[in-house]
Amino acid sequence: MKLFNTISTNKPCQGLFRRTRRMNKWHVLIPLAFAGMLLYWFSLPDELFPDPTSTVIEGRDGTLLGARIADDGQWRFPAPDSIPCRFAKVLLTFEDRYFYVHPGVNPLAIARALLQNIRAGHTVSGGSTLSMQVIRLSRKGRPRTLSEKVKEMVLATRLELRHPKKEILQLYAANAPYGGNVVGLDAAAWRYFGRPPYELSWAEAATLAVLPNAPSLIYPGKNKQLLLEKRNRLLDELAKRGTIDSLTCTLARSEPLPDKPYPLPMHTTHLLGRAGQSYQGQRIRTTIDPYLQEKAAHIVNTHYQTLKSNQVHNAAALVANVKTGEVLAYIGNTFDLHNPYHGQQVDVIMARRSTGSILKPFLFAMMMDEGTFLPNTLVPDIPTQIAGYSPKNYFLTWDGAVPARQSLSRSLNVPSVRMLQNFGVEKLHHGLQEMGMTTLRYHPGHYGLSLILGGAEGTLWDITGMYASLSRVLRNHYDNDRLYDPGDIRSLHFLKNRQLPEARQHTESSIRQKEGKISAAAVWLTWEALVEVNRPDADAAWRSFSSQGKVAWKTGTSFGGRDAWAVGTTRDYVVGVWAGNATGEGRPELTGIASAAPIMFHLFDLLPTGPWFEQPFREMRKIATCRHSGHRAGMYCTDIDSIYVHRSGLNTTPCPYHIRVHLNSERNYQVSSWCAEINEMVAESWFVLPPVMEYYYRRRNPAYRPLPPYAPDCIASNNIPVMEMIYPRDNTSIFIPHLIDGTTSETVFEVAHRNEHTTIFWHLNDTYAGQTRHIHQMGLTPGEGAHTLTLVDEHGEVLVQPFDVKSAR
Repeated sequence: MKLFNTISTNKPCQGLFRRTRRMNKWHVLIPLAFAGMLLYWFSLPDELFPDPTSTVIEGRDGTLLGARIADDGQWRFPAPDSIPCRFAKVLLTFEDRYFYVHPGVNPLAIARALLQNIRAGHTVSGGSTLSMQVIRLSRKGRPRTLSEKVKEMVLATRLELRHPKKEILQLYAANAPYGGNVVGLDAAAWRYFGRPPYELSWAEAATLAVLPNAPSLIYPGKNKQLLLEKRNRLLDELAKRGTIDSLTCTLARSEPLPDKPYPLPMHTTHLLGRAGQSYQGQRIRTTIDPYLQEKAAHIVNTHYQTLKSNQVHNAAALVANVKTGEVLAYIGNTFDLHNPYHGQQVDVIMARRSTGSILKPFLFAMMMDEGTFLPNTLVPDIPTQIAGYSPKNYFLTWDGAVPARQSLSRSLNVPSVRMLQNFGVEKLHHGLQEMGMTTLRYHPGHYGLSLILGGAEGTLWDITGMYASLSRVLRNHYDNDRLYDPGDIRSLHFLKNRQLPEARQHTESSIRQKEGKISAAAVWLTWEALVEVNRPDADAAWRSFSSQGKVAWKTGTSFGGRDAWAVGTTRDYVVGVWAGNATGEGRPELTGIASAAPIMFHLFDLLPTGPWFEQPFREMRKIATCRHSGHRAGMYCTDIDSIYVHRSGLNTTPCPYHIRVHLNSERNYQVSSWCAEINEMVAESWFVLPPVMEYYYRRRNPAYRPLPPYAPDCIASNNIPVMEMIYPRDNTSIFIPHLIDGTTSETVFEVAHRNEHTTIFWHLNDTYAGQTRHIHQMGLTPGEGAHTLTLVDEHGEVLVQPFDVKSAR
């Protein structure tokens, strides 16, 4: 009874123990299952293929322009957005016919492979799906063991959950090995067939489909017969399944295999290097036009054959679209396979070089915009000394006075320096920075007046972009309903689908302004001055290179023949060219007109011609100007022209050079009331320049009529000076060097007189020094300190010129 009771009492405890064991089992299994799910979910790394990739640049149409090998020495292009349909069909027929059906693992394929391996006694088939092969490629050649196979199967199903089928196919195509150091479909297509994957034939696609199956065993140039047999079997299978017809199959089988890898295209070596600095390992779609790039490179290298005869070894060129700012051709330097020792690896487009005269149009446009002068206003071209700085024209001559637009088209240095002195170095410095010149690293005083003659450095990229910006302002003026878009002043760019400047992303009303950084009218007048840059003293051979349409163009030559520039623009295109030596070595006869301009015009010949800019009449006014001086017509001007000028030109001064003079009846002497009756005087308007301007102007302009002298014993009644110092000018300090024997050298002083036949008596510090006639020059040796030069002509006219002498030891 006691035993019975004991047993009865224990039965409920035993049931409790059994329930507890079952509950403990679930407590263990549930966390294990959850941990397994987590392990499965996070079993794939975030990035399956962290391998470095090649930097690849493409043209605007997707054409491969160049590529740089990846850091690990492999030709591995970045994964494409898609793969060709033809290759996909061939690949799936060969590797995985049920790719779009299975979940990453094909049980039937595994069973079939297992059966084949048992029958053969060794591994003849793996039964891997494309998803499993992607996993195997990502795991970097792990040993082919059963456990590894199981891991691949598990990870393949996880891969299918993360990526759609299309992306898995792209991952395989981008990372499959194709023999040697070629990885991925894109690299293989270019290396083995010299074309993009989308242009592969059926035979070529089949060749690339079978290569990754055993890339170390067979690839172009190794086991060629085995590769051919595998390719042809695949082609037969495609025909059998109806993917291709029998004729296509026969033709495809007859295609030869590639013998050796092709070199990759290298049409934009320097752009590739520049892009690689910011976009290393990426696929970059550029704005480059492949056809134009190839033709432009050929033109530059053709001219290089002539340049190198003068020991000029480098040249660069840019072609860009004005409206969009897109670079269409980028030739960073010349290429010489037989003589690659002259810095031809340097991207000269981005190199800082002395600008020469290439910035003069910007000064002209800014001064025109400000209303400082009119297009034909005479500006002085005379010997000039400014605080010890003495600019010289290229041909070391002076014209006395030239129209402003002619001083620009002829690129005269002295008028440009004098114009800059009036305008202000600080204003030009700021204006150039606003236009996009990024190389002005120092304050304006560092450059001084030499800023306009090459005292600063610029890049072909910046300067060509600045010309394009001015053309864009003028081009878009009518498109913007005669308002301004701040985004028109911007740099060039070479990235396709680049974001527009921030200003253009605002509402249309907010981007339009009544005034821009520079007006369309000022640009129009500047470009009109540069349409035909004709230098009578220079080589006129450029005319043989002139394109059919209008081109506003400017050249520049730096001091010592180190840099030759030429930049031209039409309504639609801008072309910039630089020639010289990357080492900075100067060469004789290296000038913009002779070395860079011919290249520029040949490049323009590649471009379609179009209409010229529309004249911005709304910003211009038609006014009367003096034909002789180019100023607004004054009351004494006789020959009048009517021209369109910027409306700010209405603020310019009337002609200061036409005056009314009184002559005797024979008109050979001036007279006044001191020596003639009023009824005997003949009043006449006369064009009179200041003495120094007149001195040089008369030599270039035989039609210029000097002002007649006053009649004998007649007192002058006007304040027109008859003498003016050429050297020294006002506020000039003279530096006189010492000779070897310790004495000071002689300094030549020069004066201009309206009548060169007049005798002038020279006095230095009240001491008579001599007299001159016809040529009014005298050599003097003043000592250090302040001096006074007094000149008296035979008619009693007096000129007093103080100056200061400093000894240069």
